[in-house]
Amino acid sequence: MGRVPHGRRTDAAAVSTGDCKVRADADVNRGVSAIDIQRRLDALWRMESPTLLGCLLRITGNINTAEDLAQDVLLAALEHWSCAGVPDNPAAWLMTAAKHRGIDHVRQRQLHLRKQDEFGIELTLHGSDMQGDDALRLADDDIGDDLLRLLFMSCHPVLPMESRVALTLRLLGGLATADIARAFLQQEATVAQRIVRAKRTLAEKAVSFDAPRKAALQERLDAVLEVLYLIFNEGYVATSGEHWMRPELCEEALRLGRILAGLLPREPEVFGLLALMELHAARIPARTRADGALILLDQQNRARWDRLQIVRGLQALAHVQRLGGAEGIYALQAALAACHARATHFENTDWPAIAALYARLMHVAPSPVVELNRAVAVGRVQGAAVALGIVDALKDDVKLRDYAPLPAVRGDLLQQLGRIKEAHAEFIHAAALSGNARECAALLARAENCVPMG
Repeated sequence: MGRVPHGRRTDAAAVSTGDCKVRADADVNRGVSAIDIQRRLDALWRMESPTLLGCLLRITGNINTAEDLAQDVLLAALEHWSCAGVPDNPAAWLMTAAKHRGIDHVRQRQLHLRKQDEFGIELTLHGSDMQGDDALRLADDDIGDDLLRLLFMSCHPVLPMESRVALTLRLLGGLATADIARAFLQQEATVAQRIVRAKRTLAEKAVSFDAPRKAALQERLDAVLEVLYLIFNEGYVATSGEHWMRPELCEEALRLGRILAGLLPREPEVFGLLALMELHAARIPARTRADGALILLDQQNRARWDRLQIVRGLQALAHVQRLGGAEGIYALQAALAACHARATHFENTDWPAIAALYARLMHVAPSPVVELNRAVAVGRVQGAAVALGIVDALKDDVKLRDYAPLPAVRGDLLQQLGRIKEAHAEFIHAAALSGNARECAALLARAENCVPMG
């Protein structure tokens, strides 16, 4: 998949007095140090923060309040777990703490303002009885999944499209602002300011975060699809960190895509995105070695590809074609993935078809990233010299200034042409631009292999 691309930390001090210190010392003696707890909480937060934020947003109806309360939960977890140890079900502990904080906030606001309709939500609070999720839900909706509902709620039409997507990725997609900036091929400061403006707009317009009914989903659908696409992309090739992939993001995007397909069975782009994700997810078992090192497409053991997922992807793509949506953005990318999925060996790949599909994609959604990917396919069909001409035409594109795949592709083409020293320099440059440790290591290895002998 072309990288159109694609936790939060706390410095809270550990509790060190009274009974807490005794228990914390006991945990250290059992091999559970404060640092271990911090690391476990960081990892858990990366996975659970979107759900917690979504829950708090649903309860409070205010983005800034939800973020503040989520940080309170994180700090409370660090303090409590340092005292009492990590609970058996830490995710459930965080969710329970988030719900209590959200409900307490609503009660306090009700007490101070003496009105409930200000919050854009309706909660029935019966004394201290908070059993069950019914007290936390909005009115009935037509979506049926908490996180998907929240995606539609956050992609509010009062915001410009890019602002909807950036804000939703930040709040519910679990992506850092830097990751979102790379997804948009923009500067981090630009994206950060866009998110700030989006929050301000929602506050100024007193937007109510009610779940849209089915008839109103269409005006938000494009933004929701882009969010799912970018979340999957970040999972498929992580923009930063120590791991080549974040499979949990792929799994969640795919789960939501399947639900969305059941909800909107006549929307071709929904099935185009579903097909794309199914076909790419099928390769995940073959994309890394046991030590986590990446395996490039031409070196993957295709027997490890998930054949059932490939069948699902091809079926979804066939449904798109029946609906007349074969020229959609996601459908064309799914068709590209299908070319690889149908090839039993790398040498059997239909590169002319892939080059033609990229040309069609450039017509539908022109992008320097799409053109870079087209150059790779052209190189397979017409040779490295022709492809290099396409890549060189992209060198001055400001959007690709910090885009590691550009020098990586150029280095590969130069190596094929025997221009070893230039290829070496391009791989070094690509490694410097990459924020992913595994990708950086692979690029440095390629650079080392480009050093001329003798």
